[in-house]
Amino acid sequence: MKQHVTEPDGKLGVLLPGLGAVATTLIAGVEAIKKGLSQPIGSLTQMGNIRLGKPTDNNRPRIKDFIPLANLDDLVFGGWDVYSDNVYEAAVNAKVLEPGLLNAVRAELEAIVPMKAAFDKRYAKNLDGTHVKRADTLYELAQAVMDDIEQFKAKNNCSRLVMVWCGSTEIYFEESSVHASLAQFEEGLRNNDPAIAPSMIYAYAALKMGVPFANGAPNLTVDIPAMVELAYLTNTPIAGKDFKTGQTLMKTILAPGLNARALGVKGWFSTNILGNRDGLVLDDPDNFKTKEVSKLSVLDEIFQPDQNPELYSELYHKVRINYYPPHGDNKESWDNIDIFGWLGYEMQIKINFLCRDSILAAPLVLDLALFMDLSKRAGMSGIQEWLSFYFKSPQTAPELAPEHDIFKQLTKLENTLRYLMGEDLVSHLGLEYYEDLAQPV
Repeated sequence: MKQHVTEPDGKLGVLLPGLGAVATTLIAGVEAIKKGLSQPIGSLTQMGNIRLGKPTDNNRPRIKDFIPLANLDDLVFGGWDVYSDNVYEAAVNAKVLEPGLLNAVRAELEAIVPMKAAFDKRYAKNLDGTHVKRADTLYELAQAVMDDIEQFKAKNNCSRLVMVWCGSTEIYFEESSVHASLAQFEEGLRNNDPAIAPSMIYAYAALKMGVPFANGAPNLTVDIPAMVELAYLTNTPIAGKDFKTGQTLMKTILAPGLNARALGVKGWFSTNILGNRDGLVLDDPDNFKTKEVSKLSVLDEIFQPDQNPELYSELYHKVRINYYPPHGDNKESWDNIDIFGWLGYEMQIKINFLCRDSILAAPLVLDLALFMDLSKRAGMSGIQEWLSFYFKSPQTAPELAPEHDIFKQLTKLENTLRYLMGEDLVSHLGLEYYEDLAQPV
């Protein structure tokens, strides 16, 4: 039975806290795609297909043709940043995209000027923000962000908005009493509680106004009871956290394969070098700790050492990230994996992934913006666990362990889309074809 999904009429405003390398690569890319200069490669919503019915039906439309998503021509971008550079200037400084492409969309990028950011240097000690809001209390700061949202919507004649956090990784800290309920959180805003991070200011402002919020960094942000409560109270979708791009993408592709074949793993050593703003922020141990926790959780959830002690109880997992300015946004990762097979005989796998961090992240931001808007129009409030496909550390209900297997995540995502559109879910069982063949002639 088809669910009620309102049509994506009018403009969709995509608000991005953090107009750095990822956000500017997304915006420039979408503008180039609109002009027919490039293709949206890496975007599931734009390039992916979905199977409907039986395999023999040969019915595999593009996802964008199957579900009512906002059209790229209807997207309007805006955001906040700790630096005042317009999006063209920020993209040039990021050095991700070539000058020819940027110049082809220069006018569109120069028109997007960041709003002053809600910033607290304690949460990103290696950044020196100069384009920041001032307020006596965090509550007033949240109100200022809400004013920005309202003005952006009116100025750009948007019918709907979504927000995707593209800012830096904040320092590591754990949930405390101020995060336990909406009432306690709002009291903390008025009392300038130091456990309220800048990302939470944006999330609170968005959810308070019914704007869907997706968290692209490993920050706590919406992964707290107060934000979950607010999301359900305002019937607003939330999702997170931490875009699944380079090394972790490889882990969620390879680890399920090793697990599926019941091959053992003794050790997985991962190291990265990265030179962009993200690398600079992660050069601080407190910020790296947040990223490390996110990246380390993946293998335990896939391999389940408690359930498979013979194969994974001795697994040693190490993650390193090193700031290396010459590489810029071109992150390089090395993985050494010590595995063992039949009778315990040892083998090794080596991976050297020379990736482009923002090139991999930009299409994820686009998909999340479109899917979060879809969720809102479908009345799907609260945690959107079906979007785990996009995250290193997926947000789930408290009693539910996250699914990290990328292939299972994709099945869940596609089945959610089929459910919304009243199509049969796909189980991949396939026995019915062979039962038919077995019938006596």
